[in-house]
Amino acid sequence: MTNGTTIKHWGEADRPREKLLQRGKGALTDTELIAILLGTGTAKATAVDIAKSILHAVDNDLSKLAGLTVGDLMKFKGIGQAKAITLVTAFELGRRKESTEVKYTKVSSSQDAYAALYSNLADLQVEEFWALFLNQANRIMKKERISSGGITATLVDVRVIVRKALESNATGIVVAHNHPSGSSYPSSADNTLTMQIKEACGFLNIRLLDHLIFFHNNYYSYADKGLLP
Repeated sequence: MTNGTTIKHWGEADRPREKLLQRGKGALTDTELIAILLGTGTAKATAVDIAKSILHAVDNDLSKLAGLTVGDLMKFKGIGQAKAITLVTAFELGRRKESTEVKYTKVSSSQDAYAALYSNLADLQVEEFWALFLNQANRIMKKERISSGGITATLVDVRVIVRKALESNATGIVVAHNHPSGSSYPSSADNTLTMQIKEACGFLNIRLLDHLIFFHNNYYSYADKGLLP
């Protein structure tokens, strides 16, 4: 609703907060949940209106929404710094919750590794490098960001990866990074780094099981391509 009509004038069952209390969080739409985080609207638009405009801008894709920065969100009418920070904080808490839930998940395929790292690498605007540290049964003991960089690259120190693997008593690792540009193929630098990691881990009897490259809700797997014999 627009033209100054506020949520408090709606029927009680249509107000997001009241709806949550009466019917539970599962009854709310994505728009209504975001409206609750926003709290208030403007003189011409309710919090629900603003939430709708934000979701429309990201094609109703929550992964894209979670990738927006404070600055991105402040470009929407009715979103100031405080509201933008609230949204970014909520998305980050959700991301961290997903991170804790993957512990001891077994990695049997590239798809398993992709699912374990999706919340960390999907739709990022900068390049990041992550690693999964696995036990002998290929279950995840730890997931950690190794580095974060710019739009086109991030510096990765192989020694850091090996040290963290030893600290975790890992016998296997999966590494991954994203291509914000959307490129679906590894670069020559990616290939070189992969071989360096494989060689360094090999000296310590640690298996490099895969290297994934994330791009546009999809991924490239070195293992699936037979490049990690």
